[in-house]
Amino acid sequence: MVAETRTTDTRAAAGTGTGTGTGTELVSLTGWGRTAPTTARLLCPRTPAEAVDAVRGWGARGGIARGLGRAYGDAAQNAGGAVLDMTSLDRIRTIDAEAGVVVCDAGVSLHRLMEVLLPLGWFVPVTPGTRHVTVGGAVGADIHGKNHHVCGSFSRHVRSLELLTADGCVRTVLPGTDLFDATTGGMGLTGLILSATVQLHPVETSLMSVDTERTADLDDLMARLTASDHRHRYSVAWIDLLARGRALGRSVLSRGEHAPLEALPPRARRAPLTFRPRTLPPAPGLVPDVLLGRATVGLFNEFWYRRAPRSRTGELQTLAAFFHPLDGLPHWNRIYGRGGFVQYQFVVGYGQEDALRGIVRRISQRRCPSFLAVLKRFGAGDPGWLSFPLPGWTLALDIPARLPGLGAFLDELDEEVAAAGGRVYLAKDSRLRPELLAGMYPRLPEFRALRAALDPRGVFTSDLSRRLSL
Repeated sequence: MVAETRTTDTRAAAGTGTGTGTGTELVSLTGWGRTAPTTARLLCPRTPAEAVDAVRGWGARGGIARGLGRAYGDAAQNAGGAVLDMTSLDRIRTIDAEAGVVVCDAGVSLHRLMEVLLPLGWFVPVTPGTRHVTVGGAVGADIHGKNHHVCGSFSRHVRSLELLTADGCVRTVLPGTDLFDATTGGMGLTGLILSATVQLHPVETSLMSVDTERTADLDDLMARLTASDHRHRYSVAWIDLLARGRALGRSVLSRGEHAPLEALPPRARRAPLTFRPRTLPPAPGLVPDVLLGRATVGLFNEFWYRRAPRSRTGELQTLAAFFHPLDGLPHWNRIYGRGGFVQYQFVVGYGQEDALRGIVRRISQRRCPSFLAVLKRFGAGDPGWLSFPLPGWTLALDIPARLPGLGAFLDELDEEVAAAGGRVYLAKDSRLRPELLAGMYPRLPEFRALRAALDPRGVFTSDLSRRLSL
């Protein structure tokens, strides 16, 4: 058993700029998309006891926890109330290096876990497209990654949680209980996650063995994923949403496995578990809005598709390059300009491929300039009542918020998704109409009932919860 107590300033690493210290400051906050700012009292506890005191005294407007600010929408905002910055609660309490189990504070980032655990031969079980998220955020959003079709979402690998509820009690919450299933994916609304016990994944190296291929169109991509996705632990496809006609949905498909030691060249075997992600200078604060117009994105998409190999197997890539390429550019969200952007992610079930084709066709016809668009397959659904994944196809895309008519267009897509039995991802949402939510999340009534019983005064609340009446 290993104990690790080092504290790092994860705010600086992620560039969220949410302040320091244990006091209170009035700040304007947005999600990672940089839209819809609201003002709240920001509290920055340094210890679990300070966090408990803050929750007990944060007033009638309630409060919500915030990690590294990577939720795209308004899930970690609370207009006129309190927001609790958890990033100073970042202690790794214990590591069982034999069993691959870590116990850590909710404010520990996945980046920090990788730094500490990779030299011991362990990797986080699930990682999204950024490693700059906290464990508490990973649980609250029940994050998924490129391996959902094999491993499910983050909550499947959580053995227990320490949760401060609205009555002031700190509870140990175990899988299989209603409170666990309401908390994983519950967007921080059942209580304050203080710590988590997580089962890890064993690795021999810090490199990935990656297969890459180009697909001609959306049908070609879906056929390849359906036929062989089960043979790969990780898979993701970048999709060109500006392509039309016979090239509709053309993609670059990447699939990977953790590289075994024998796959490394002799020199790399001397330090096979080295983890040193490269970082470029931060994106500038002022970026012209025209940078991501249709013409520019069209040229980028053409270049990106053509530069990809028709077929390549066994390329060695770093973990950072395969999982988190955008983390190499700090503040990459600034490239969308002052107007910010909307990330739209939905899932539709297997058997609803026509609905997926129709939505991709509509996005292409609408000429939405998205260069960050990915398609993945989900496996079995997760137990969280508001967890996003269900067995099917999920598409995520970034769209500049300034695009004329974007709100009405996305409202129409929401209706198509709902009609196909699908749903949108709450951790990325900033504009869903509340009347569509119950159809997308069938266990929403149970979540609302549990929350009403557990927190009748609305101690834990957010802009998201008020907007959607969660």
